[in-house]
Amino acid sequence: MVIATPIGNLGDITLRALDTLKRVDVIACEDTRVSRRLLDRYAISTSTLAYHEHNAERVRPMLIERLKRGDSIGLVTDAGTPLISDPGFKLVQAAIDADVPVTALPGPTAMIMALTVAGLPTDRFMFAGFLPNRQKARRRTLEELRALDATLVFYDSPRRLAATLADMTEVLGARDVAVGRELTKLYEEVIRGPIDEIARRYADAPAPRGEIVIVVGPPKATPFDESSLDDVLIQVLPHHSLRDAVDRVTADTGLPRRMVYRRALTLGKQVDAKSRMSDK
Repeated sequence: MVIATPIGNLGDITLRALDTLKRVDVIACEDTRVSRRLLDRYAISTSTLAYHEHNAERVRPMLIERLKRGDSIGLVTDAGTPLISDPGFKLVQAAIDADVPVTALPGPTAMIMALTVAGLPTDRFMFAGFLPNRQKARRRTLEELRALDATLVFYDSPRRLAATLADMTEVLGARDVAVGRELTKLYEEVIRGPIDEIARRYADAPAPRGEIVIVVGPPKATPFDESSLDDVLIQVLPHHSLRDAVDRVTADTGLPRRMVYRRALTLGKQVDAKSRMSDK
């Protein structure tokens, strides 16, 4: 069994992958119509069949039987490396359980390219796939990842990008981020900067088009002493609006914005009460 390259970018496929796709007995495709564009371009006549999340339970046993009989099968996806955020791993598991050899012919992958061009640490990173659609669940997942001392990589929908970045600003605190769009493709774009600035940029603009990868840098190396948060806020609140005070303290301390906001809200009421008392 062979896990071949993604076929979304016709010019990025390797010569080894092309040769292998010519020699396998059948190619299992996410969408046979999309795969046919690649196969026709390179005069590959290998037969194809559809294998995707909607028919996998039915088709997988058939593929395993063919593998047991000695057939070789190639697995390709429409975009992105097979098994990265797709159900192909179940086919690999079944092949391994059946003592069928499995190999991979890697091609372009947005996750690795995003790490390469983000300008953020790559010595330790975690690919977290897609965050949940609902805000409450999304923030809960980010809370679980907040203390991880590693660069975080996510895939995201362009329609949800602004909301995701806003939640990251609230939960993860001051970090650097890179947002990649259409990576490995013709119109690729990378936007880099502090996460709060990038969040505001996308909040004030129409939703972008294309596939999105978000790379978030690890927590700041010198964490702020949370016990000193009240002292900092008490100094800042009398001279700024609540929002501006929270933005400033969040940027200066690296603490999650949501934590700073909650404490600022409580302290702001106390500061206002003391101010009214002193005016009497």
